[in-house]
Amino acid sequence: MSACAGHNTFYDRIQENPVAGGWLQLFVSRLFCRRGQHERDAAGRHRPETGAVRIMINMMNSLRKEYPADYVACVFDAKGPTFRDEIYPEYKAHRDPMPDDLRSQIAPIHEIVRLLGWKVLDVPGVEADDVIGTLAATAASQGIEVIVSSGDKDLAQLVNEHITIIDTMNGKRRDLAGVEAEFGVPARLMLDYQTLVGDTVDNVPGVAKVGPKTAVKWLQQYGSLQGVVDNAANIGGVVGENLRKALDWLPTGRTLLTIKTDCDLTGWVDGLPAMDSIAAGAQDTGALRAFYEKYGFKGLAKSVGGAETSAAAPAPSARTAEPGLFDEPAGEAAAPASRVSTVEYETIFSYEALDALIQRIHAAPLTALDTETTSLDEMRAEIVGISFSTEPGKGATIPGWRTVTPARLSSWTATWCWPSSSLGWKTRKL
Repeated sequence: MSACAGHNTFYDRIQENPVAGGWLQLFVSRLFCRRGQHERDAAGRHRPETGAVRIMINMMNSLRKEYPADYVACVFDAKGPTFRDEIYPEYKAHRDPMPDDLRSQIAPIHEIVRLLGWKVLDVPGVEADDVIGTLAATAASQGIEVIVSSGDKDLAQLVNEHITIIDTMNGKRRDLAGVEAEFGVPARLMLDYQTLVGDTVDNVPGVAKVGPKTAVKWLQQYGSLQGVVDNAANIGGVVGENLRKALDWLPTGRTLLTIKTDCDLTGWVDGLPAMDSIAAGAQDTGALRAFYEKYGFKGLAKSVGGAETSAAAPAPSARTAEPGLFDEPAGEAAAPASRVSTVEYETIFSYEALDALIQRIHAAPLTALDTETTSLDEMRAEIVGISFSTEPGKGATIPGWRTVTPARLSSWTATWCWPSSSLGWKTRKL
């Protein structure tokens, strides 16, 4: 089953089988951005870094559309140490500090999350995963179906019949069946599994030289981490020796990796176990539009309705600013294009056809380009082709490898989307 099909099936289950307790959606924020890309507006003025902000908006809009929920919260890690740092000072000690261009986006990200109707939680002294664990377990105990959006495999230990982990970046869904298929052990043994293999991301050691295969083998053979410990003397080889050396450490490692489900969230989520304080809120369309305009998201500003607010006029300059890629053209509106009586479209399957297309592109004063994708959702769409048009009524498509099999391919493949020559297919750069 494809990732998209899995999402549709789960969405159908939400729509067709409402539960008395409702639905809780939790989003764990792990911020990413591309550095060094300082955009300029049409007047040549610097825009603030917005890459992480835009990614956040896309993910949250996608979540709201596919998984409508009664209760929603977006959880961030707060500044400062937690109990894990007291237990093990090396916990996460190897991580680099947050880049300045990402740090500057935290405040606008918190703002847009609230404007989209989500509760923002960054609880001092409590890691985001522990806030998630507490809310998820509390909701699940009341029969509320819980969706946690995160790519962090550590959260798989929370999965049960009411808690599902989804990853909006790749469409992966970790429910009871998904966890066992991915890791080789049931969700109830994920904490034992992680304790054995360790967590390099959080700098928590496991048993030296023990990887996923060995951990799965031991847990299947002995039933649990305690069973592995009880039989440590019977396990031979280097890994057996390493296991015996790690016996004193394993309880500490397990404590560090255990997601807490009983945190005190007073002042942040009042009234627990009731979920009313994180009920999904209405979007503030006026404030949303102003936010989108402020950060240069013109398409998003138009999508919430109403006219865009005009930007302040730029200061006079001796130079004429170069228009931005997505700015509206200045001057009179262009006359509507006349309809063409005939059309001529082709799909490129040979070097000769490709060379002819390249010549037409070089000779044309203007070329239109469009990507052909599997979806209109930018978070999940995959490129399956690129189309070009150099004049009205004529176009050509270069197909991607997902739509063309080797049997249909004549003599070339474009390196931008085709498998490498190691698969026996010829490659060629456009």
